[in-house]
Amino acid sequence: MLYPSIDKLLEKVDSKYSLVVATARRTRDLKNGDTLLIDAPKSKKYVGMALEEIFSDRLILENK
Repeated sequence: MLYPSIDKLLEKVDSKYSLVVATARRTRDLKNGDTLLIDAPKSKKYVGMALEEIFSDRLILENK
């Protein structure tokens, strides 16, 4: 089961596409050594950690 759920994540962003792009960018940053913005992630994978950051409002997405 994915945590956080897609339904909950879509409440934080405009569209699925925005979510995918933001998650991919943040995942790349985490792989390159960027500091994690949440204290105790449930996921051990970078994609899951990026999604948890978005869900916890630690990573704010801006419309451009």
